[in-house]
Amino acid sequence: MRKLVQAFLVIFIVSLALILFVNHLNASQGYTGGNTLTVYNWGDYIDPDLITQFEEETGIKVIYETFDSNEAMMTKIQQGGTSYDVAVPSEYAIEKMKEDDLLQKIDQSKIPNLKNIDERFLDLPFDPGNEYSVPYFWGTVGIVFNPKLLGEREFHSWNDLWADDLKNQILLIDGAREAMGFALNSLNYSLNDTNVDHLQEAKAKLQELQPNIKAIVGDEIKMLIVNEEAPIGVVWSGDAADMMWENDDLDYVVPEEGSNLWFDNFVIPKTARNVEGAHKFINFMLDAEINAQNTDYVGYSTPNKAAMALLDEETIEDERFYPSSELTDRLEVYENLGKKMLSYYNDLYLEFKMHKK
Repeated sequence: MRKLVQAFLVIFIVSLALILFVNHLNASQGYTGGNTLTVYNWGDYIDPDLITQFEEETGIKVIYETFDSNEAMMTKIQQGGTSYDVAVPSEYAIEKMKEDDLLQKIDQSKIPNLKNIDERFLDLPFDPGNEYSVPYFWGTVGIVFNPKLLGEREFHSWNDLWADDLKNQILLIDGAREAMGFALNSLNYSLNDTNVDHLQEAKAKLQELQPNIKAIVGDEIKMLIVNEEAPIGVVWSGDAADMMWENDDLDYVVPEEGSNLWFDNFVIPKTARNVEGAHKFINFMLDAEINAQNTDYVGYSTPNKAAMALLDEETIEDERFYPSSELTDRLEVYENLGKKMLSYYNDLYLEFKMHKK
């Protein structure tokens, strides 16, 4: 019995020593609870230099993780394996996260730089009063193309993608709402359509596009288009801006039938451990100079009117990325379709992907 007690005592001492050592190691690297901020964002969606600057100014160590879809982000936050302090979902995801009680309210008194946001981007239907979210970037979904490789061809309609002479020429971003959305738009249906017959029609039309699709890819779409491994891509506007910066031959258009107008916002998940640090980070990113630098790096459209005053006129006057009200009136924001209908969209999209030739 005495030996058993001694054995347990040894195990306890060793375990305690290991815990103390790990805590010391984490502390020496800045990984203490109130001194750490875990940020969950889209890939390549922030200037890394700004993370370093935030760390130096605040003494808070940033742990930065990325996701490639709203659905993946929501699933991981709901599972609760990691306590994210800041996340960057899109509008329909914010609606769903509110419904699922995954978010905590923003304390706007701790974000004085909220005054820099253009009022057009505040108090939107997915978050009235911005109780749970703060604007980050916005943009569209459209077609990036290389006229040099296409005989000076232009694109005006989504239906132009179905041309017989475009076999194996198109890259698609890997997203159910994006793919189903442009197929629905090509049929003059809403990209939030819930009519089952319309959705089946959209999936069938996507299947007809298969011969023209070279690949369905993620972030690598930018490199592939820039390197002219494909002349056409269905992409988010900011990715198009990045590509056009790297390759002067590229152009971008939002088709005449309309498309998606999206908004990505900062939120603080319910399980956040460093709520104070989360507010500091959001306020830091809304600073005019910081936001202008980040906008130059990311390439998407900023809702920050104070930052826009610091950007090149050529940038903010480019209607491909800061579209006119005439165009935005034809665009739609993704709505929260509900769990059942969203699953149906995903199922149709997976069926389409599985039949990729």
